[in-house]
Amino acid sequence: PLQSLQAKLAAKSSGASHRRPRETGIVSSWVKKVFSHYAKMPVTRDAFRIVEKCSERYFKQLSNDLEAYANHAGRKTVEMADLEVLLRRQGLVTDKVPVQVLIEHHLPLEYRKLLIPMAVSGNKVIPCQ
Repeated sequence: PLQSLQAKLAAKSSGASHRRPRETGIVSSWVKKVFSHYAKMPVTRDAFRIVEKCSERYFKQLSNDLEAYANHAGRKTVEMADLEVLLRRQGLVTDKVPVQVLIEHHLPLEYRKLLIPMAVSGNKVIPCQ
């Protein structure tokens, strides 16, 4: 019985699709959407490929740094404080420009509601902390 089960599994796996395995990384349509939003002008394909590669490397380094900050603190989970330290080291967050200002400036309202606590009717604060 075990041999027949293995034979069935081998037969199924041999008929696998011929698709190329997808590399993990940033979706190019997302990079193009964000870049075209800020560039506000046409971009050649060659230039876009370079932007895409740079974005990939930037976010890879960003995630490695966040992981290092969490490991240094003895945690297995990245927290908001780690992100704040990283943004401060990159010069995006200062004493005059806190994280909340960046959120308000760059994110749409539905994400702001999720990230910035605000008081609502019934004396409740959303999101709960």
